[in-house]
Amino acid sequence: MSVPEAQVEAAQSVAPGRRYAIVMPTRDEEKFLENTIDSILKQSILPVELVIVNDGSRDRTGEIADALAAEHPWLHVVHREDRGARKVGGGVVEAFYAGYNELRSEWDYLVKLDADLTLPPAYFEGIIKKMEADPILGSASGKVFNPVGDTFKEEGIDDEMVSGAVKLYRRACWDDIGGLVREVMWDGIDFHRARIKGWKTRSFRDDDLRIIHHRLMGSSHKSIVHGRMRWGRGQYFMGTHPLYIFASGVFRMRERPYILGGLLIIAGYFQAMFEGMPRYNDLEFRKHLHSWQLKRIGLGFIAPKVEPVRRETAAS
Repeated sequence: MSVPEAQVEAAQSVAPGRRYAIVMPTRDEEKFLENTIDSILKQSILPVELVIVNDGSRDRTGEIADALAAEHPWLHVVHREDRGARKVGGGVVEAFYAGYNELRSEWDYLVKLDADLTLPPAYFEGIIKKMEADPILGSASGKVFNPVGDTFKEEGIDDEMVSGAVKLYRRACWDDIGGLVREVMWDGIDFHRARIKGWKTRSFRDDDLRIIHHRLMGSSHKSIVHGRMRWGRGQYFMGTHPLYIFASGVFRMRERPYILGGLLIIAGYFQAMFEGMPRYNDLEFRKHLHSWQLKRIGLGFIAPKVEPVRRETAAS
């Protein structure tokens, strides 16, 4: 995995305005970690810093991360104790912040990155160019694809959403949204908060921004069934409108596990409702969320009225 030092220096010699730092929470990812780091090393613009957070792994993840850090001085590792079980949602964000708090470099863009991805060589340069072309684009990603047999299937997310597997934030946007909520659906709450603050968020279907995700979105360490139920519960926590969860569940029925997956999302939502699960307690946020969701499913005529926030300019 060694890259010539001259190539590294050239890729890292980035003027202020294009500097990006990566925080990578990871747990038990020995199967994919080296491949993910290899795709970062091949980037046309390297990060100014990469922090790998070994979140209590029981496999060789920590050993692999330490070996990589010994080879690349701009990469370092934070080791966390094993909690005994994977804590999804909020646990990922806690691990992210363990790395975020150890950042040593100045950055213009912040990336939260999963450890089971393959990125094209000009991925980050391409996303940064999108941000430079649109000063109010606050967060962005490419589209994510899962290997299915001999082909790849796109993970279905709306073009206004950003993939949770590879989140890139403009610094001003990151500051405006106040960081990440340490709960399930953090990666939905963040982009809606950005929109409330007047930022755009996008995922682009460009061929040179295609991300290969080696684990199906919305699955879990237990099973895809557990993952889909958790997805529905997360949607309830976020404040999703009941009509939208029905539409979303029907849409997800065309993804693995076919039919069942969408039904489980709906079931998880209403299970959380009947249990009286606490919700994200921000009424302004929920009003904006419902307005956006009802418009997305063609029911804008019953959507609550919200005042648009205009952001004319944005500093990087």
